[in-house]
Amino acid sequence: MKYHQIDAQLFIKNRKNFASKMKPNSIAVFNSNDIYPISADSTMPFQQHRDIFYLSGVDQEESVLMLFPDCPNENLREVLFLTETNAHIAVWEGEKLTKEAATKTSGVQTIYWLQDLEKVLFEMASYADTFYINTNEHYRANVATETREDRFTKWLLAKHPAHSVAKSNPILQRLRSVKDQIELDLMQLACNITEKGFRRILDFIKPGVWEFEIEAELLHEFVRNRSRGFAYTPIIASGNNANVLHYTENNQQCKAGDLILFDTAAEYANYSSDLSRTVPVSGKFTDRQKAVYNAVNQVKKEATKLLVPGTIWKEYHVEVGKLMTSELLKLGLIDKADVQNEDKNWPAYKKYFMHGTSHHIGLDTHDYGLLHEPMQANNVFTVEPGIYIPEEGFGIRLEDDVVIQEQGDPINLMQNIPIEADEIEDIMNP
Repeated sequence: MKYHQIDAQLFIKNRKNFASKMKPNSIAVFNSNDIYPISADSTMPFQQHRDIFYLSGVDQEESVLMLFPDCPNENLREVLFLTETNAHIAVWEGEKLTKEAATKTSGVQTIYWLQDLEKVLFEMASYADTFYINTNEHYRANVATETREDRFTKWLLAKHPAHSVAKSNPILQRLRSVKDQIELDLMQLACNITEKGFRRILDFIKPGVWEFEIEAELLHEFVRNRSRGFAYTPIIASGNNANVLHYTENNQQCKAGDLILFDTAAEYANYSSDLSRTVPVSGKFTDRQKAVYNAVNQVKKEATKLLVPGTIWKEYHVEVGKLMTSELLKLGLIDKADVQNEDKNWPAYKKYFMHGTSHHIGLDTHDYGLLHEPMQANNVFTVEPGIYIPEEGFGIRLEDDVVIQEQGDPINLMQNIPIEADEIEDIMNP
């Protein structure tokens, strides 16, 4: 890992909060992600399963966490299983967690090597009535791969068929959506790294530069500041590419007079940031570009004010739609007849702003959160309105990450990242 070690108190607190929601005499099990193959002996870079990380801080493959708050054997109420490290592994793969290091990282006192799992689990299971299994129930999930967690669940339930089964995910959805101050500090660090990358490219952009060259500049700045890199696949979309919402080719040359839409941000310690900005290749917006830009920025400012405790996500998007409708009318992109005759299931504004405005963010870029429940303090949301005009050859999206407060407007974790059109022009034309 590149990041500084996280205070284990975060993970101790997270486990305590999870355990308080469990049924009596139950065991919850959490697995690391696989290392996924590419071909031959090549693999994708490892990324830890966010749930075991959230509960333990362990950022290593082939790890298993078990929680059994009611276990009569006090030593088995929290147990971590790790791959045994040795000198050979240290030479070929790098040092893995020792038992002592795992306790320092997680706060878990009982550590076993993975080869002891079946024996220890048998003892734990003999005291328990229920297993909590961990399935991916995120509203955007579409998983074709059988994960390590899936395989373990199959084995567990086949081995212990008389136990009842409960789900961990609803508990995690609720807990993970409300951030601890340590988590907010980590997310702020991710946003600060993103700011450094954005300021770097404002000095770099000029007519003739290639989208992938900008991507390289961002990656350089992120990694040199202890980030693993991009929190998600970067979008660097010049000209009409910006009208493809998930454009990730990043292989076109940026032309004078065009805009570049960025949806690029850094991660830090597995926590995501999520930034969108749109800047002029030549350093100056045209009058039309600036008018559309300022309209998007106005919607973003007003939408942010709606993110307060008690707000319902679905109702919030209806209100943002009204804000966007007003701006599109001013820009002449729609008229009153369009609004009067609109399909309520696909309002007129959707022609130019077809995606949602906000999503939870945290350990995942599209983080856990129960969208049918009212928003509450320390939820962290993106705010990302956009206007996309293929017939005019450009699209604009602006996005920040904000923390809902008990009282007043949210705190913007990206408040130091330039966003006003005049400020961007000033930086690009010193």
